[in-house]
Amino acid sequence: MRKFTTRFLTLAMFSAALLVAPTLMSVCFAGGDPTPSSPPPPPASSSKPMTNGKKKTSELQPRIEDAAFVSAYRAAYATIYDRNDYAAAIEQLKALGHDDNASVATLIGYSYRKLGDYKVSQIWYERALQADPDHVRTWQYYGLWQLEQGNREQAEYHLTRIAALAGTDSEEYRSLAAAMEKPPGTGLVY
Repeated sequence: MRKFTTRFLTLAMFSAALLVAPTLMSVCFAGGDPTPSSPPPPPASSSKPMTNGKKKTSELQPRIEDAAFVSAYRAAYATIYDRNDYAAAIEQLKALGHDDNASVATLIGYSYRKLGDYKVSQIWYERALQADPDHVRTWQYYGLWQLEQGNREQAEYHLTRIAALAGTDSEEYRSLAAAMEKPPGTGLVY
């Protein structure tokens, strides 16, 4: 009887988790800067999760239910992509108190990269990958960082990681691949 009760409770909890998952995933966002010309806006809280090709569940991070966090993250995102005010965005992102979140750390790294502080940017990209080694957007941005530093072999490695995680049709893959097609030494900043 005890085994039956344990199995029943386990099944019930699993079923409840499956029912709640779409609600939790509706707050998903991966952050982003695919191309300088048209970055996508952060997903609305009622949007479906991004599941581009082979993206793993970890790319759907963060799944933070706190509406205040989501609002503040979107404000920082707008500060970066709408106003290009990277210093202010860094402060906004750090104030979230989720520096260990791959999406947050990636945007902090991106902002430092845009400000030209490559050493600090690298620290944040590595921190993001430590938090989530499968975070596709981090691999993309860090690959662009590698290109800016003249590390084409490393950028190729990042491109390979993106292909394995998200496929070659993913926006992240296409963005980094396009940047790699440009001749080395052109001094372009992505």
